[in-house]
This record gives sequence, structure tokens and C-alpha cells, in this order.
Amino acid sequence: MNSLSVRQVRFRYLTLYGLRWLPTGLMIPVMILLMQERGLSLSQIGLVATAQGLVVLALELPTGGFADALGRKPVLATAWVIGLISLAIFAFADSFWLFFLSWALQGVYRALDSGPMESWYVDATLAADPQAEYERGLGHAGTVIGLAIGAGALLSGGLVALGPIGPVSALTLPVLVAIVLHVVSLVALLVLMAERRPATGAAALRASMVEAPRMVGQAIGLLRRSRVLLALVGVELFWGFGMVTFESLLPVRLAEVVGNADRAAALLGPVGSAAWLANAAGAALTPLLLRRLGAAPAAALLRVLQGVTVVGMGLLAGPVGVLIAYLACYTVHGASNPLHMGLLHRQVDGPYRTSVISLNSMMSQPAGALGAVVLTALADRTSISLAMLVGGVVLALAAPLYLPAWRVGRNATPVGQPPLDPAESEDRAAAPAGLDVAPVQAR
Repeated sequence: MNSLSVRQVRFRYLTLYGLRWLPTGLMIPVMILLMQERGLSLSQIGLVATAQGLVVLALELPTGGFADALGRKPVLATAWVIGLISLAIFAFADSFWLFFLSWALQGVYRALDSGPMESWYVDATLAADPQAEYERGLGHAGTVIGLAIGAGALLSGGLVALGPIGPVSALTLPVLVAIVLHVVSLVALLVLMAERRPATGAAALRASMVEAPRMVGQAIGLLRRSRVLLALVGVELFWGFGMVTFESLLPVRLAEVVGNADRAAALLGPVGSAAWLANAAGAALTPLLLRRLGAAPAAALLRVLQGVTVVGMGLLAGPVGVLIAYLACYTVHGASNPLHMGLLHRQVDGPYRTSVISLNSMMSQPAGALGAVVLTALADRTSISLAMLVGGVVLALAAPLYLPAWRVGRNATPVGQPPLDPAESEDRAAAPAGLDVAPVQAR
């Protein structure tokens, strides 16, 4: 890892990050509509989605600690293999239980995938240069994810427009291409991610299994001692619940206003591409927001704005109004995520960074599962518009949780160092006894 320069680390990180999210871009426009095509109701789709959230809830913390103890590369490789299997099952599933199995495997994939790549990038960058400003790469990652998912969504729309091909339906074609691209990303991971680990083989595996619970305990200890970190993680509960609106309900809302599922799926290709380009543009605004408002105030404002855009998706009449609100939602989304993760990373350090990221992600998954059940059931019994209105309000309610970080400010004391002001010490995360603490790092 030390043999790579800062620029090389950043290039490899952004390349792998883009390849990881490209298949997701292909899936987003067709995922819900394909399950509907194969006979699932919205309520059944909501129940299927809970499989992912519940599995992530069970595995997120253990797998985060496992990645910190064993190494990020082997955990990521395992995750991407499981993700590939999940996609293969999804491509041919024709029943509720097969889709449930596919989403449960997606939960395993998400739990293993959550955090290791970002942690590898931050630690590898600091290994190359302890004074390096790795925030630039993390900001660029927001642009890369927008471009990758946007390109995938555009390709997905084109494939839907081409289909069907023989026995393969138009909505199935993007899933098959996503499988191929997932294989490419797995190969790239094995080639590009360079990581030094203290040991390998069976001995390292046994040692990591023993070490992982300690890493998890340290991460939970940070959460108990820091009101700032606790509030930041709490934001994910609201975000996970409300996210269902623009990830799962938007395709159904668009099909409603357009009047045809295939037309909506074909339209979602270029529109999804534009949305993720808007996401990339939003991410590019992060430095400006940091300078003008500061991380916590900007993050709070953006949560409210995102709620407003979701309400717009639910209430505006006609496809044009819905899609304008959709693009605005993703612009805000692209700007808010780097700000939130930057605040989170300021509260942790290298040895258990992935565990804390996993804590953050863990909150969004069960909340997302709850949102999927509640909002899809509400949509079935009332209307898509009302379900989106409720989801938008929940998104906006997360804004006050940035107040603790706002009060502490950008110069919050790094984990394990004495607080600058004793009055603020209860808001600062303290290092577990006996831990060799690295300098503060940010996402």
C-alpha cells in the first residue's frame, strides 16, 4: 500500500468506485417494474425489500469489524461475488421467494461492501502522505458515482427500447448486462486494490474472527461517548425511510403519469442518467457549500430541500413536473452525502473506521426496510402521491440532528486527543483505552 502515490491511490479508488456502481445504474430503472412484470404487487415488493434491510441489520457491524481486522480487499472480493450471485438469481426469479432470496443476498453484499473501499482509500492515502488532503478524492467519488449510475441508467433505457430479444423481455435485458459488468468490476478489484496485511491464510482468518468483535465494541463505545456521532448516525434512520420514495416509488409514479410501464422504463433510462449527472453536479458543489455555509449547516439545509423535492415528485402534475422534481432531488442528494460522510469521518480514526461507517449504514437499512413496507402499503391503499408526501416529510425531519455537529464546529477534537475546551468534551469521541490512535481523518 505504501508503494502507491497519493495520485495512484486516488485513481484506483475512483476507477473501482465507478465500476462498482455502473451495474447499479442499469438496475435502478427496471428493478421495481421487472418485479411487477413477473407478478408481484407493490406490497409484495415492499416485503421483498425488507429481506435486504434485515440481513444488513444483522451483519453490518460484524462485517465492518471483520474488514477492519482481516483486510478490506478480501472482504470486498467476497462481497462482490455474493452480489454477482444475487444478480443472477434476480435475472431469472419468477416468484416471491426467489426475489426474496435475491434481496437477502443483496443484504449480505451490502453489509460486506459498506465501508471497506472508502476506508482503504483514506488509509492508503495517509500511508502515502500523512498530510494529504484526501477529501478531494472523496468529493470526486460523488461525481464518479453520478457519472457511473447515470451512464448505467442511460444504457438501461437503451436496452429496454431495443428489447425484447427472443425470450428475454425488455426489462430483463439490463439485468443481464449488469451481470457482465459486475464480473468486470470484480476482476478490476483483484488487480487494482493493493493492500498490505499483517498476515494471510487460515491464521489471519482466525485472528480476524477474534478481533472483529473488539473492533465492533470500540465503534459502539464511540457512539455512546459522542453526542455528535450519535446524532449523525441517527440521520440515517430518517434518510433510509425516505429514500424509498425516490429509489423505489418514483418508477411507479412515472408509470402512473405516463400511463405505461414499458414507456416509463424506457424514459427512466435517459432521465436516470440525467439525474445522476445532476447528482455529480451536486457533489461538485460540496467545496462551495463548505466555504459558504460550513458542513453541518449545509447538510441540514439540504435535508430539508430534499424533502421538498420528494413532495414535489408526489404532487406535481404530469411527467415534466415529476421529472424536474426528480432531477432536483438527485442534485441535492449528490451535495448532501459528501457533507454527511465528511462530518462522520471527522469523529473516527483508521483502526475502526469501517466499523463506524458500518454503524452509520446499519441505521439506514432497517429504516429503509420499514419505509419499503409502510410506504408501499400506503401507496397500495391510498395513492403513490400520499406515500411520497409522507416520505418527503420524514427526510426533512432529519435536519435538526446536525445541530450537535454544528455547535462543535469544524475544529472538533480528533478521537483520542484532549478536547480544546472542557465544556465541549462530552461531545467529543474518546479513544478506547490502549488503542494507538491515528490522526483525525475525514471522508
